Amino acid sequence: MSHQWADCESTFIAARYDRIAGMIGFIDWLFFVPRHFRAHAAKRLALRPGQRVLEIGCGTGRNFPYLRAAVGAQGQIYGVDLSAGMLAKARALCEQQRWTNVELAQEDAAEYIAPEPLDAVLFGLSYNTMPHHLVVLHQALKQLRPGGRIVIMDGKVPSGVGGKFILPFGLWLMRHTMLGNPLIKPWQDLAAVADDFEMEQFLFGSWYVCWGTKPARAQMDALPYATEQLIAAE
Repeated sequence: MSHQWADCESTFIAARYDRIAGMIGFIDWLFFVPRHFRAHAAKRLALRPGQRVLEIGCGTGRNFPYLRAAVGAQGQIYGVDLSAGMLAKARALCEQQRWTNVELAQEDAAEYIAPEPLDAVLFGLSYNTMPHHLVVLHQALKQLRPGGRIVIMDGKVPSGVGGKFILPFGLWLMRHTMLGNPLIKPWQDLAAVADDFEMEQFLFGSWYVCWGTKPARAQMDALPYATEQLIAAE
């Protein structure tokens, strides 16, 4: 039996995330997000004080404390998200913590351009939610300095018989909550365009962090359909 996924329009995705903006802590619990998972993903960015990092799909800013700890007060954090509701929570967090080096944008990540070259990019539980994820990955790679690191953190269907058994439920759950497509394989997309690719899995393969560095000359020919999608978007 083959399973399919129907992508949603960006306005629908934004509206869904507006509605669940106040429930992200509960959703982390509901989906068994591993303890220290966010901190671990941030560590894989290999950031240093004073550097510049972009989080794509920054949501309510739950990863910001770890990014801020890595780049310090002299570094810069950029966050982009489609959802106004999510960004309102993120702004409130930044104001509460008095972080003045966080800049947020409500925008499609495929069109977002950071004000300066980036040292690292994080997809924080967001890659699977973007129907045009290959275009977004290309856009992120263009803004990253050679040798800069991209990290994707997300959930996935475990391999083996267990994964096949729970896939129908996973499809149903994603359609009613986070709208993340469980059929795509983001780690393969990243491995195709990055050097030094590595991946770690957690909780029996239900969660993963993968990362790689931008080559001196990005291998965009290996990114399936990226050029076609970029042309269509222009």
